[in-house]
Amino acid sequence: MTDHLLDVNDLRVSFRTEEGVVHAVDGVSFHVDPGEVLAIVGESGSGKSVTGMTLMGLTRSPNSYFEGSATLEGKELVTASDAELRRIRGAEIAMVFQDPMTALNPVQHIGDQIVEQIRAHDSRISKAAALDRAVELMERVGVPRAKERLRSYPHEFSGGMRQRVMIAMALSNSPKLLIADEPTTALDVTIQAQILEEIRQLRTEMNAGVILVTHDLGVVADVADRIAVMYSGRIVEQGTLDELFYDPQHPYTWGLLGSITRIDRDRPGRLPAIAGLPPSLLDPPQGCHFRPRCPHEFDRCAEVPALEERSGAPGHCDRCWLSPEDKRRLRVVGEDGQIGLDAKEAPVA
Repeated sequence: MTDHLLDVNDLRVSFRTEEGVVHAVDGVSFHVDPGEVLAIVGESGSGKSVTGMTLMGLTRSPNSYFEGSATLEGKELVTASDAELRRIRGAEIAMVFQDPMTALNPVQHIGDQIVEQIRAHDSRISKAAALDRAVELMERVGVPRAKERLRSYPHEFSGGMRQRVMIAMALSNSPKLLIADEPTTALDVTIQAQILEEIRQLRTEMNAGVILVTHDLGVVADVADRIAVMYSGRIVEQGTLDELFYDPQHPYTWGLLGSITRIDRDRPGRLPAIAGLPPSLLDPPQGCHFRPRCPHEFDRCAEVPALEERSGAPGHCDRCWLSPEDKRRLRVVGEDGQIGLDAKEAPVA
């Protein structure tokens, strides 16, 4: 047993479909410590949400297949029974879903939904006490007139307020691990900042671990301690916030960083983008999955690179065959040292 709150080791998730087997998560490994925020970033379809939902036991079906291990304080989640997962889910692990409008029951009062989760894990709590707890939670996440709004339906809340309700529900049983799946999607920047502040307070006050699933590197820079970059079902780079932003080692990470607008520089005429489209998970490319879109591809890229420490920094891992020297040379695309994905030079094989 380790001191990590969550340990995920070589997790693989596949789904059998009419077209073939979809390899949604392909050998993912990471850990989360108490009081730590791990951000998992990547394009849509990279396997971020499937990873989080698998930890919650929400991807189980007759057509799904799992390999690997995921342990929460030594308790195995991948092979846990449905009864064991029901005890863990909502109590020790909680999740804030991407779309609160579809995650909340549209025909049930907000207060009743929070009370149901509280009493599902502690039937000794009376409904009145659970309602008081719901009011306290809603006030904590900034819902005004919380006591009155317990009788409201989800459609009577704005998008930002629905997301606050989801966070209140997730915190209702003081979980050890919170999985936040795109919690700031479709929210304006002011509400985004308030939601991120709630996540920071959760980490500080409850010492809970947080997995923040997002595609927004601006959100990541504001709240994360470590970052795992996913592409086509695999983690292609993993390290601390500073390592990923100032010494990124994988070309896909360079492309993500290069597509961010910088307020300290002149606005570009056209926002840079990574060429091509993510590969189909039914038939991923041989070797490095990013190879068809990478301008620095060379012969060795047809082999599968392991996620290893290549830059010399402990814990900073990536899946790229380029040497650290070539990476630092090729990733600079601007005279001011700007990082991005550019094909102006060929790599050294």
